[in-house]
Amino acid sequence: MQGHGVRRHGVHEADCLQQALHDGSVFRGGRARQAHDGLASGNPALDAALPWNGFPRGALTELLVGADGLGELSLLMPALARLAVREHIALVSPPYIPYAPALVRAGLPLARLAWIDAPAERALWAAEQCLRAGCLGAALVWSTGGDERALRRLQVAAEDGGSFGFVFRPARHAANPSPAALRLLIDADAGATRLRVLKCRGTQPPTAPLLHARTH
Repeated sequence: MQGHGVRRHGVHEADCLQQALHDGSVFRGGRARQAHDGLASGNPALDAALPWNGFPRGALTELLVGADGLGELSLLMPALARLAVREHIALVSPPYIPYAPALVRAGLPLARLAWIDAPAERALWAAEQCLRAGCLGAALVWSTGGDERALRRLQVAAEDGGSFGFVFRPARHAANPSPAALRLLIDADAGATRLRVLKCRGTQPPTAPLLHARTH
């Protein structure tokens, strides 16, 4: 009877492991590239460093920014333009009023965009609903908060809805834990913005920073 109980316990553990592999909380070595659909960023160095060859679908990407205006939104524009050809995108609580002509020039048709002007304390909740709905290709949200539980809900909502989740937060949160599948740090260094991969689920991030763009 004792041996039978040990065997059943082993089967239970195997079932739990298979479920973890299925839902993405554990990655099978060497197979990270099949874990999510990727959306090419348009930055060859960044795409080459990521196991999805771009931003992961059904997951949260966190962009930690040293200061406004370092090209953090421009980094996403090529990917969002490709996505907007067939899917809608929500902008939740951006810190500045979206400038329609610039968005159109970047290839984002206004008919595919939704601007949600939620109050700061409700921004992450609003983005969570957008991601969970499953009818949007992506939701971008800006937040200064450090609530890891809210970020975890965003990650789960992106998984449930099969959408691309992007959250912009200040760089001071870089040292804090985060459930995001991908974490990028954008800051300024010697007259150029510097792009660094802090976390990349399924693989080790590159140690060297990637040059993003020159500052003016």
